[in-house]
Order: sequence, then structure tokens, then C-alpha cells
Amino acid sequence: MFEFSNGNGFNSQNECLIVGLWDVPDKFGDSLKELDERFHGQLTELVKVGDLSAKRKEVTKIHTFGHIKPKRIVFVGLGKKDISFAALKEAFGRTFSSIKKWKYTSATVLLDTFVNNDYSAVDVAHALAEAFALSTYEFAGYKQKGNEPEKMVETIEVMSSADKEEVLSALTVGYVYGKGTNTARTLVNTPGNLLTATDLANFAVDLANKYDFEVEILEKEDMQKLGMGAFLAVNQGSAEPPKMIVLKYQGKEEWTDVIGLVGKGITFDTGGYSLKPKTGLVEMKTDMGGAAAVLGAMEIIGELRPEQNVVAVIPATDNMISGSAFKPDDVITSMSGKTIEVLNTDAEGRLALADAITYAKHHGANYLVDVATLTGGVIIALGLDKTGALTNNEDLFEQVLEASFEADEFIWRLPYTEKDKERVRNSKIADLNNSPGREGHAIMGGAFIGEFAEDTPWVHLDIAGTATTKVNHDLGPAGGTGVMTRTLALFVERFEPIRNK
Repeated sequence: MFEFSNGNGFNSQNECLIVGLWDVPDKFGDSLKELDERFHGQLTELVKVGDLSAKRKEVTKIHTFGHIKPKRIVFVGLGKKDISFAALKEAFGRTFSSIKKWKYTSATVLLDTFVNNDYSAVDVAHALAEAFALSTYEFAGYKQKGNEPEKMVETIEVMSSADKEEVLSALTVGYVYGKGTNTARTLVNTPGNLLTATDLANFAVDLANKYDFEVEILEKEDMQKLGMGAFLAVNQGSAEPPKMIVLKYQGKEEWTDVIGLVGKGITFDTGGYSLKPKTGLVEMKTDMGGAAAVLGAMEIIGELRPEQNVVAVIPATDNMISGSAFKPDDVITSMSGKTIEVLNTDAEGRLALADAITYAKHHGANYLVDVATLTGGVIIALGLDKTGALTNNEDLFEQVLEASFEADEFIWRLPYTEKDKERVRNSKIADLNNSPGREGHAIMGGAFIGEFAEDTPWVHLDIAGTATTKVNHDLGPAGGTGVMTRTLALFVERFEPIRNK
């Protein structure tokens, strides 16, 4: 996929040459001076007449007319020199999307033309590779296909004066992060009838076999013996058996400072007897976005092998209606022993996560991060582009937040107070209730899960608004976003154990 060489790219055998163009007074000074000379100053003239723009994320294709071997130059506008890392990835994303549309199969990138004072060639290489994977992603779907194979970009030659091994390593890591996110996207995009709890478990087993993870799949009988009454209640109405999926990666000699990643795996959510309206039922195949993010992150972890210990736990089932389905007013007993009054069967994700959180601690998790498409309330509060968060530990949250900044996956922390805890404990007949009301709904969902995290440092991420998008964007198509995959993987990679101060 990626090749490295030194040089100026003028004799490259690839179909196009990709060049970064900064919005500075002398756009064809320094490293691009020789290129403009090859065109007898005509590139400068194109800028002057407005046919070639350095405006940020502006992608312009020109014919080379034999002045250099590649038949096209693709100029990528970068704007001023203060471009953010996220905007740099978006610029690359728009470029590779264009190349894919033009059906080019090979390209040469003059990497050093994208470097500025803030980002080295190694940084730019990571951005390039991650953006390439993300922006060229497609969900294959199930339409009848023609016989003609689609042309894809197969070769990207990167030219730079930087160290070859460092650049190639950054390309590899960036591509791994992008591919892991795409794995999560594909899982989210897959219809519920083709991605049951069993299918999700089988996917996890394949992942474990590929990366030598320890794997455990709890069957319904196992959960009954362990007393997972909260998770089993969600599954009561289903014809599909539930699966509690566990993957363990040990990157240290001893099983200490274990990070628990817990992802909601509701493969389709009808709302149960608290039935969703007909429009609300559409796209409920995406209610396993948290599980997808965790599995995508585990793929990245498996590829990069960080020196950390991780246990991933995913409660997988659908939430259906039948004569055996659980009902409002039911009282159920969780694995932790806490009893729960069910006031809303559409608040099922937190019930599944309750037992998953407890089971992650059973496997030695010292730190917990749960990810879930949990509440519509987080969309009302924060919109469709922000992930909501709750935490019981400032230090742990800061590490997750830093990872989200680096991944460009925006997180906003919601308040979490004693009064919030009191509301989920407000039941006359049980220890907890699963739905205290609409007010502060996103906080209530997280606060309920916090009752099972207890004193273990914990961060809750509600991705109900960010797990999918209805519009195409520079780094991918409409559909599943794979959100939090990169944040989780970066968090694990950079993690520093929290010591009592």
C-alpha cells in the first residue's frame, strides 16, 4: 500500500502527484520552485488568475502536459500555516475522496510540502494514512453488483527527506487507526438480522484468534448461574440467545492496572413494551455502536500491541417484544446483587451495561470506560456532533479527554452530583429505578451505570448523537462513524496508572 522514496516526484510512474499548497505570498517558493520552473512559471500564473487555489481543503487537478511524468498534479490547499491537525486530516480526506472518484489507482505524495512548524513529516504521515483509510471507506451493502470491478487506490508513494523508517512507521500506525475505525463503521452499518448477538460474538472470536487475545463467550446458562438478571431481563423477549463477550489483552507481565472497556451491544432495539414510535425504530440496528467502538479499538490494540492490560466486555442481545418480554413495573436483580425497578423497558442499555460493568470488575478491571448509544437526551443536550460524558474520577477523565482531542472526537462533560445519584436510587420497592424521568435524561442514564462502577475510577461516554451521521463528510460517508474507536485506542496507548495522591 505505502511506499517510501526520496526525490521530487517528477519521474514517478504513478498516475498523479499530490502537492500541498500553502496560502503564503510566494506559493511556489522553496520546495515548489523547481516544480514551477518545469512549467515555465505557469503554475504561478494559474494562482494569479484564480484557477489554482491555496484555500484550505480546496483540491485542484491540473494536467502536466508532459512537463513531468505523472499525468496529473493534485494541489491541496492548506490555507495559512496555522492549520490544525484535524483540518490537515480533512484536507487529505478530501483529496483521497477526489482521487477515488477520478478512479486513480496510484499516487505520489510530496510529503514535505505538507509540513509546517507545528507538524513534522512523521506527524503528517500519520494524518495522511489515517485520512486515506477513513475517506475511502465504503459499506459494501447488498445491492446487485455489475461485473466490472471498482478501481481502488492501490499504491501511495510517499516522498520525503525525513527518516524512512520513522515515516513508514507513522504511515502504518495511522492506517491501523483508520482501519480500526472502519471496522466499527461496518459493524454499525450491518443490519440487525445479519448481525445478531451470535454474529457479534463470532466476530469477537475471529478477532481474538487473529491477535491472540484471550476470549470468553458467556452463554445464557452461564449468565443465569452468575446471576446476571439485569442483562437477561433485556433478552427475555428475544428469540436470539444473548452473549456476554469478553476479550483480554495482556501487554504487561502481571495482570495489574487493568483497563476495562465496556461497550453496549444491543443489536436492535424496539424499546420493548415501552415501544418506540415507527420513525424511532428505523436505524435501531446502530444501537450497538458502543460495542463496535470497543471492538474497533481492540483491533487497533491487537495490531500495535501497547504495554497495557485491557479487558473488553460487551453485553450483546436485541431488545424485543413477546409474551416473555420484561415489562414496566418488573423488579430484577443484577449480578451485583442490587435490585432494579423497571420503569422503562426502552432504558435497556443501562441494564445490560450494569452487569457488564460488574463482570469487567470480576475480571480485574481497575479502571472503567463504558461507551454506549444510551440516550436521546444527550442529543437534546449536546446535538449530533458531541459525545456526552460522566465520570467519578477527574484524573481518568482527563486522560480520556486528551485522547479525544488527539482523535478529534469531541467530548463534553455533563455534571454528576449526589442529587443525580439520589434520583436513580428513588424506588419504594427496589434499590434502584432504571428511568427517573425525562429531566436530565442523559445524566440519569450515566448515573445509573455509575451505581455499578461504584468506587472504581470510571468514565461514561454517551455516543447516541455521534455514532452515526446522515451526511457525507471529508473523512467518510453517511452512516456509522466509528466514533470513540480512536479515542479508546489512544487512551489505552497513552494510559498512565492513577496513583492515590
